[in-house]
Amino acid sequence: MTLETINARGMVLLGCGKMGSAMLAGWLARGVPAGSIWVQDPYPSEWLIGTGVHINEGFPEAPAVVLIAVKPQMMGEALPALAALPKEGVVFLSVAAGVPIAAYEAALGNNASIVRAMPNTPAAVAKGITAIIGNGNSSSAELDLAEALLSAVGQVVRLESESQMDAVTGVSGSGPAYVFYMIDALAAAGVAQGLPADLSMQLAKATVAGAGVLAQAAEEAPEQLRINVTSPNGTTQAGLEVLMGSQALMPLMAATVKAATDRSKELGNG
Repeated sequence: MTLETINARGMVLLGCGKMGSAMLAGWLARGVPAGSIWVQDPYPSEWLIGTGVHINEGFPEAPAVVLIAVKPQMMGEALPALAALPKEGVVFLSVAAGVPIAAYEAALGNNASIVRAMPNTPAAVAKGITAIIGNGNSSSAELDLAEALLSAVGQVVRLESESQMDAVTGVSGSGPAYVFYMIDALAAAGVAQGLPADLSMQLAKATVAGAGVLAQAAEEAPEQLRINVTSPNGTTQAGLEVLMGSQALMPLMAATVKAATDRSKELGNG
């Protein structure tokens, strides 16, 4: 199954909030025709209305892909509407957090091809990363198609088992919030040392963004990049001695990710 199949048979986007909109924008930018996309959303935005996609016009007869992007608490209302769609040759791709594959199989049938995905909010600027896992009915070609669609908003990685999804949620799914909080903390620390608030925030944002780009582009591991910038007895070493010493960041981050992972497990079992 290829993107040409989507052009021919169409695809459905169930829910078009921030994540759905980011993905739709990526698909349109990659040349997927607006006329091949059917969107179901009770409150379509002005931007969505202006894209030229089909909005709240039902479903194509046999769509190639159905992307489920509604909030988990709305899943009970959304899934029954999909039950009447054919299952053979249709990929049901979910980006809803905390909803296990078993829940979709219960609603859509055990013969449905289901791919569960966990994207993150940098998808809005095509810098996201998404982890995917398919059920037993998902062929390699269907996983390839899911990856092609999701790569429109960033990197895609494949998991070995669905049990890894909770940890992915704790690291990359929730991770942008941790980084945003770090930016706030870094900017506030600059203000405490006498910088104007707007200047300190500009420095903090650019520093975190630039370090992230460097970490992605460099061949060295982040540990080596840290060593490269740390002169003996210099300013960076003085700061790191605090960050890595009595107020160590490493165990704090471990506890943070564990809490998010544990909560993802609870939501999945709830």
